[in-house]
Order: sequence, then structure tokens, then C-alpha cells
Amino acid sequence: MRPTLRQLEYILAVEQTGQFSLAAKKVNVSQPSLSAQIADAEDSLGIEIFRRGRQGAVATPAGLDVLERARKILRDFEDLKESASGSGIFESRLKLGVLPSIGPYLLPRVVRALHRQHPMFRLVVREESTQDLEEGLRSGRLDMIISTPVDHPNSRQSLICQERFWIAVPQDDKLAEISGPVASQDLSGRTLLTVSPKHRLSHIVASLAEQVGGRISDDYEGTSLDAVRLMAAAGSGVAILPQIYASTEARRGPDLCLRLLSDSSIKRDLSLIQPFSREPRTGTDQLVEILKSEAAALIS
Repeated sequence: MRPTLRQLEYILAVEQTGQFSLAAKKVNVSQPSLSAQIADAEDSLGIEIFRRGRQGAVATPAGLDVLERARKILRDFEDLKESASGSGIFESRLKLGVLPSIGPYLLPRVVRALHRQHPMFRLVVREESTQDLEEGLRSGRLDMIISTPVDHPNSRQSLICQERFWIAVPQDDKLAEISGPVASQDLSGRTLLTVSPKHRLSHIVASLAEQVGGRISDDYEGTSLDAVRLMAAAGSGVAILPQIYASTEARRGPDLCLRLLSDSSIKRDLSLIQPFSREPRTGTDQLVEILKSEAAALIS
């Protein structure tokens, strides 16, 4: 029967690399062999999947449909193997994408616990922006992601936690004089610091600025929360930080004063997200419970 699973793997490799030569290296075959297999698949389907040009291999409109279906077929096949063996995700390699604002603080203890319980488990972590996580999930480059569920429609989502937000200002800022939580109205007229628009966090902060009459800094756009924190310490504005980061990394230095935002509606959900299927991959529930437990410990 054509196309075969191997041919589908070759087709996805071309999509991911953009070139037949790089795809051949990725799947460890010669380029003539890979090209012949893809040509065989095209003949079987009666369509052209890729057009070759100076920009590399580009999927045709019909090829885009083949790519989407190929990803689903291969995911279903992996699920079948896991179900048949009873091993689940913990007996293989899991490519996990995660937001930079959560991964370094949530995952270390989770990874140690998983490796103690499942010695064969290999977790490959990629820290990427919200937009890049979505692309990785759709293309099959990532198996699962930890991200904000609103940004990944038509996927299977398991809630991990809900984060509130904190502000960070220098010790001599007037907001530091407030002993308890800071009201969002106290940010009126202030410059707010955040990361680039590729992250959901940036949109949350922009919405907050619009709500309270503040402004987003147009002089500085942070590439990481650590950079945003340092700019706040230098007096460049008020850093808006998610709860897990604020309760771990930001607390370590004496240069900043941290205050919880009292408005509980300013929050973000974090979920373990995988491509949509009728059933989650075997082992998903256990992974979610471990992530929930660690997130709850950090937030509390």
C-alpha cells in the first residue's frame, strides 16, 4: 500500500528542513533514495506534494493537505505502539516545548522526579515563544507544549495552574511603600515593562496598560523576564511578572520590591497541550499531575 509510513516520514522531513538534501540527512538516507520514495508517494496519490525551486522545497496546496494528514497518521501510529506496549510516553523520547517564562522554574524538579520513576524516559525541552510553540505543535516538531491554552485552539488541553501577576519596582519607588497588594489603578500613568509581542505575556500586559491608563515602554522590549527584571531595577519602568517567576527567580535579589497585583482578573492559565485526538497519549495524566503538584508548590 502506498504511501508507506516511511514515505510519510520522508515527506514530513522535507517540510521541516525545506530541502531534500537536508531531509535525507535528517532521516539518515541518501538523497536519491529519499527523492525516489517521495516521487513514488506522489505517483500513488496522483498529486505533486512539493515544488522545488531556488528557495528549496515548497509544498503545493494539495501537498499541504497531505502533510496535515501525514502528521496525524504518524501520531496515531505512535499512539498505537504505546498502547500496545503499555509503555506510554515514559518509555521513549518526548519533545516538549515550553514558554521561557515557565520552563526554567517549573521543570527542573519535575524532570528529576520523572527520571527517578521512569529511567528510560528522555525529555527534550525547547524554550520558545507562544507563536513558535504553536508552529511546533502543528508541524509535529514538538510532541507537547506547556503554554497558554487560548493561543492553541483545536488541541487537547490539560490545565496545570492559573497564575496571577506581580509588579517589580526599585526599593525607592513609591509603589514599594504599599505594604500589601497593589491595585491596578496604582499603575495609572506608569511605564510597564514586558517581553516581545511574540509572547502571550506581552498581550496581557498591553491589556493591563490600556485598562489602567499606563503605557508600554517603547524604548525597551525584553527578550526574557530576567532582562525585564533588570530594567525595572534600573528604574526604567514597572515590571509585570507572572507568579511562578516572581516566587522563584525575582525574589533572589535585594534590588527589587515585589508586590502582588490585587486584581485577580489579571491572570493566565497554563496547560499541557498536545495535538487534538479522541484520547490523550498514554501517560499524559501522570505527567499532568506531576506538573500540577510542582506548580502548586511554587505558587503557594
